[in-house]
Amino acid sequence: MQMYKSALIGLVAVVLAACGSDGGEVDRGGLVEKFEPAPLAKLSSAQIDGATAASGLQAISGLARCDVEFIPIEYYTLGARGESRLDAHTPVSASGVLLLPAGACAGQAYTLVAYAKGTDVQKPRTLANPQDSETFLLAAMYAAQGYAVVATDYLGYAKSNYPFHPYLHADSQASAVIDSIRAARGAAARLGVKLSGKVMLTGYSQGGHASMAAHRAAERDLSKEINVVAGAHLAGPYNLSGSYKYSDPNNPIAGVQFFVPFMITAYQKTYGNVYADPTQVFNAPYASYIESLLPSPTLNYTTLITTGALPTGTPKQAQDAMFNAAYLTDVRTNPSNAFYLNAAKNDLIDWTPKAPTLLCGGAGDPTVPPVLHQTVIKAAFDAKNLTNVVSVDVDPYVQQLFGINGAAPTDPLTPEFATYYGSYHGTYEPPLCHAQARGFFDRLK
Repeated sequence: MQMYKSALIGLVAVVLAACGSDGGEVDRGGLVEKFEPAPLAKLSSAQIDGATAASGLQAISGLARCDVEFIPIEYYTLGARGESRLDAHTPVSASGVLLLPAGACAGQAYTLVAYAKGTDVQKPRTLANPQDSETFLLAAMYAAQGYAVVATDYLGYAKSNYPFHPYLHADSQASAVIDSIRAARGAAARLGVKLSGKVMLTGYSQGGHASMAAHRAAERDLSKEINVVAGAHLAGPYNLSGSYKYSDPNNPIAGVQFFVPFMITAYQKTYGNVYADPTQVFNAPYASYIESLLPSPTLNYTTLITTGALPTGTPKQAQDAMFNAAYLTDVRTNPSNAFYLNAAKNDLIDWTPKAPTLLCGGAGDPTVPPVLHQTVIKAAFDAKNLTNVVSVDVDPYVQQLFGINGAAPTDPLTPEFATYYGSYHGTYEPPLCHAQARGFFDRLK
């Protein structure tokens, strides 16, 4: 009886959180009431050119045509369980940034690019920061070329009031991106800026999964509201369940100690069925604190390792130190494993994009291997005889620009090998795929 009473109380709380005791509707994508959009900073085209020349990015981005204004946004969205409120009076919110062309490009009606960021382990980080490398890349590649860009921080980051980040949860990532589009439209209207009505979706790594989920949801449910004219999904993990089922236990992905526990604990918080106790999945000492570690309020990728919060070593060494081997075997071999089934709910293989779509990745990517994701989803699209999906491999460019004498290093015992593959997914691949995306968008805007 006590169990039934507790469950009933919990159900009532969820209903109240979703609906609000005052019965009022939450304005999804509406700007938070206390928030008034205003430029945080402005970079001139000359400043952008100076930075891209110094970093070597200019050969890929080209010269800036526009100045760029950086406008922080805060907006209402949905939680991981589809709830619009944290409690009866507090709507779920997220933050992000709107990048607007200015200077020589002022006064135009801009195509809107909605961007979803890559995996982030730092809870306070916001893209509303012109010094952030990912934000600057968006400014140089898109906004400085005449596109308006909106980029979400996602649930659970920066100024979001959500209690956790539902990592690689397709529906909530999609709603965060879609509601950022609505917020961008609202902010642009308040600022007197015109948008053309055309929307293009892109994202990198986790963001490739998020942008594709948003693309699917927008075309399926919101075609009259959001005119998606193109999608460019970059190095994303679209085949989550398959990647775990067919991954080599002796050759785990680079970054296994970051990405896999983040996904497992996020699905536990979202679905509640992955494990009864963290010790079923994680070894000591990680089991004692892993549920509250990611994203971290103080640590970044480097300090998570140097402080010992996460294990170091090769991917295999890190995997073996962190995870219960029997559990990982069960994920790969047991079709009823809850984590595997949750991952399958968030696969993006079985859908049909209507707008022209670009898939981009690098064959040598050790973190999101295309053979497990991009190749699989392209084959699924090909099986439907789709003619609007293009797949690009930027690995030849990565090798040419960053390899040894134009080729990938082959000796795993050399520092060059560690540097090359350690930098592949996070540094080498992103600008090359963004260049492919912008070229794709330029033909369709």
